[in-house]
Amino acid sequence: MRSAVVLGGSFAGLLAARVLSEYADEVVLVEPDPLDEDGTGPGAPHRGQLHAFLGMGHAQLEKLFPGITRELTDGGAHLGQGDAIRFYVDGRLKVPVPGIRMLGATRPFIERHVRRRVTALGNVRVERATARGLLFGPRRVLGARIAAHGEPETELTADLVVDAMGRSSRLGSWLAGAGWQAAPVDRMRVDLGYATARFARGGELPGTVIAHSMPGPRSGYLPTVIEPGALAAVEGDTWSVLLAGYADHKPGKDPAEFLARLKRCVAPFREVAEVCEPLGDVEPFTFAESRRRRYGDLTRFPAGLVVIGDALATVNPVYGQGLTLATLQAASLHAHLRSGARGGEPALRYFRTAGVFVDAAWELSTTADLAQPHVTGPYPRGYPVLKRVADGITEASVTDPEVNETYMRVLHMLERPRALTGPRVLYRTARTLLGG
Repeated sequence: MRSAVVLGGSFAGLLAARVLSEYADEVVLVEPDPLDEDGTGPGAPHRGQLHAFLGMGHAQLEKLFPGITRELTDGGAHLGQGDAIRFYVDGRLKVPVPGIRMLGATRPFIERHVRRRVTALGNVRVERATARGLLFGPRRVLGARIAAHGEPETELTADLVVDAMGRSSRLGSWLAGAGWQAAPVDRMRVDLGYATARFARGGELPGTVIAHSMPGPRSGYLPTVIEPGALAAVEGDTWSVLLAGYADHKPGKDPAEFLARLKRCVAPFREVAEVCEPLGDVEPFTFAESRRRRYGDLTRFPAGLVVIGDALATVNPVYGQGLTLATLQAASLHAHLRSGARGGEPALRYFRTAGVFVDAAWELSTTADLAQPHVTGPYPRGYPVLKRVADGITEASVTDPEVNETYMRVLHMLERPRALTGPRVLYRTARTLLGG
């Protein structure tokens, strides 16, 4: 492959550029926002929020960038496992899972290290410009039209173009305008709000790297007593703390309100609120709906084009799947190119492989979202039965180590959701609920 163009320089675009660097003589990363002086670069509007790097995402990131875990922890990130990761349901601490590892670091910190690795590659260059459209031939995409700020449009020819433009991607309209099919879109409105604040980190909560708390079956998945949230020990001797809420219970940017809600959380959050100094402002963000574009369902699609990251799918961020999903899509692109594909045929195999991971994240998040009273569907067939089973597994996962291990492996995208309905898990769930 002579050349590849990646439209979008945030996390998913960086991963795509890293993969393509192994297969293309030149990779052009098109990004309109300038790099910051410290190299953090552009990012999604929610980049300041607390992000999770799940087990599978962490493993895939290490494959793409060998040694990056050590690099991140040397720079101040925290790697936790076992008792250092604390999950609460309805205010009760779940039994730990020894094999699960999670990284405590902010998204800008992770992106900065990834960006430095990518831009140091000899065949990757950054073009500071905005994507204006695609160049179409009779059967394929031939490149992209771009424009730097205040400059006329120019054309970049490429053997492969990657759409990494995020949720606001205009690819659907570009395809339709050229006579191609736009992908079907699945949506689920969740009406989520969340807010992140930083606190100085001292000797409180020794050994804790990640804590996560959510309402569960006993509270009807509503924050009736315990506020939902997450906290992580991150670089710079800092706690990054997130509070979440739906519909009329969204957190705002008022620091006093944030602290008051934090004191209604489980013990680790209360301790941070009571003894740690707040740093900076509270940053709120809203997320209206989960969205999945089903490119793998199309029968006609131009060659020389793939989609990655939020441009392909975004799911409810409270489950922390976004960064991990991007790394799994990058791994799917790697597998697609390694199989011999070079852009001459439509990348439907890539979309179907990536779709396996998207569908798993979608199934997990939307099934959980439907437990919220304000979420009105669409409901999958047999949902009442599915919900009763899911509630039972969630309840059993609080005290049963084996059920919780499977639960956490699914949450961390190390196994597919169907693992939760295996005979062994269902048997131990029933035994736990019956007091056996």
